[in-house]
Amino acid sequence: MDNTRIYRMSFAGVYPLYIQKAERKGRTKEEVDEIICWLTGYSPASLQQLIENKVDFEHFFKQAPDLNPNVSKIKGVICGYRIEDIEDPLVQKVRYLDKLIDELAKGKSMEKILRK
Repeated sequence: MDNTRIYRMSFAGVYPLYIQKAERKGRTKEEVDEIICWLTGYSPASLQQLIENKVDFEHFFKQAPDLNPNVSKIKGVICGYRIEDIEDPLVQKVRYLDKLIDELAKGKSMEKILRK
């Protein structure tokens, strides 16, 4: 599978789609931001800066201060792939984020989403 497209995809272009998905299900932008910051270690201010700079997913995750140690608890299927079995580290991180946003949209509590 050629993952170049995912590497070059703009995080800033996908971010509004995450928010739309959450808001359609009665969730908030703040919850989306909390999930992203939990996963990556970014502060809300640094997250906003990355969005304004239109970084791609490769740089978004490469520059992430600290991937949350509980990411190993994120399991399941997203886009037809079992997250635990994805071999490309960047694609796996993108799918972690997708899975967390899906869980938010499905009504899971933030405590469960953040694996507390």
